[in-house]
Amino acid sequence: MMKTLKQSMEQYVNACFSGLWVETHEPDEAIREIRELCTDRGWDMAVWNVNQGLNTTSNKVESPLDAIAAAPGLGGKETPKIMILRNFHRYLKSNEIVQALELGIQDGKSGRTFYVVLAPLVQIPVELEKLFTIVDHPLPDREQLAALANQILNESGIPSPNPSDLVPLLDAAAGLTRYEAENAFSLSLTQHRRIVPEIIWEMKANILRNSSALHLYRGEIPDLGGLTAMTSFCTRILAKKGEERAKGIMLLGVSGTGKSAFCKRLGHLAKRPTLILDVGALLGSFVGDTEAALRKALKQIDAMGECIVMIDEVEKCLAAGGGDGGVSTRLMGTLLTWLNDREGHSFVVCTSNDISKLPPEFPRAERFDGIYFVDLPEKEAREVIWGIYKRKFKITDQEQPDDDDWTGAEIKACCRLAKLLDTTLKEAAENIVPVAKTAQESIDSLHDWAFQRCLDANRPGMYRGRGTDRNRRNLHTSKNRKNDPPDDAAAVLRN
Repeated sequence: MMKTLKQSMEQYVNACFSGLWVETHEPDEAIREIRELCTDRGWDMAVWNVNQGLNTTSNKVESPLDAIAAAPGLGGKETPKIMILRNFHRYLKSNEIVQALELGIQDGKSGRTFYVVLAPLVQIPVELEKLFTIVDHPLPDREQLAALANQILNESGIPSPNPSDLVPLLDAAAGLTRYEAENAFSLSLTQHRRIVPEIIWEMKANILRNSSALHLYRGEIPDLGGLTAMTSFCTRILAKKGEERAKGIMLLGVSGTGKSAFCKRLGHLAKRPTLILDVGALLGSFVGDTEAALRKALKQIDAMGECIVMIDEVEKCLAAGGGDGGVSTRLMGTLLTWLNDREGHSFVVCTSNDISKLPPEFPRAERFDGIYFVDLPEKEAREVIWGIYKRKFKITDQEQPDDDDWTGAEIKACCRLAKLLDTTLKEAAENIVPVAKTAQESIDSLHDWAFQRCLDANRPGMYRGRGTDRNRRNLHTSKNRKNDPPDDAAAVLRN
């Protein structure tokens, strides 16, 4: 269970960590929690900010240098003295301030003086990196959000709902700061005279869109053809309640076969919100910005509770390379650690069109519950997909073109073009060049790699090659591959 800020601060002060950096977007709440701790323990505390100065003196202490110098004189010699420096990261580009803070932290161990920086990001000068300990300020849990909702309702003269009625409200508010949750609750009360989960979801979607690389998917629920084995597996493990939690799956497959649509539909089937992590949006201009943005996004995911997290085409963003100063390597390390050790209830779905570009440790066991290969849809699945898009584009009584080796995206494109060109499906198909032809070599390579290494998305068990409805050929019996079955076994698989 994640520690509260009060618990962490008490342990660090008792252990005499004299430099503490609290990463928080809620400085007022952090100050309230630290003040409550100091009151309970009889410790001395002061807060400095550039607008009000130091709050314990009659003479206004405006200079950050004076605030650092004033910390040892806050109280008695044996009593811990907590100096809170709000948004102090803005002043750490000054050589004088960095030097004063370095000496203050070093002397603070013997003088029981503690310098606590409150900032929304970790931006520590190299001279101070070894002197500061980073303390996390967790986002509010469900109990705190419930108390906040009840407080706002009571202040508005509205009776508090039953605990069971609060569940959908807390699901919607999970992952918001106290300030954001209060705004969402208040807006809902203004519009409906009650707290409506849909209003909170809308606000959360806007907040995530504006402030992070996370996007809350609120679009239409995609229809899918095929992928029955993978869908059954995911819905079964997501329905399981208890200590053991489902972790996620890795999807390898041909582009356009419905991997992203599956992630979005899975959220609907499992009755969980779907978050899309845009790794490209994490990239920052300065050293450390990208990693800090990823840590922030992962912290929000953990606070969201039960959700589906989609990382699309992960190999394009996290593939190891030497041309980015090591950013992708550090991102990968942070993500791998989180996938393995996360405490939240998120279910992660990573999609990839080329798993060979990822490091071998990424798809290992216990990071994912399964690695699935999504092949070109078979005949039965293609018929379902044709039905979906014929209904969507209002196409009736038309003969379908030869769709051998087509993906779902190509079937959709054919229906859309038929509608746009006001022509038949067969005529529209003349404008479609399937990816199975344009990227035949890479798709053959995918098939070869997936053979008996991945689970089959369409039928239970390992992926053992393509169905016999396509060209009557098996693409997975290359005699140059070392671990292939003998020819007679391959013949059995083909038939």
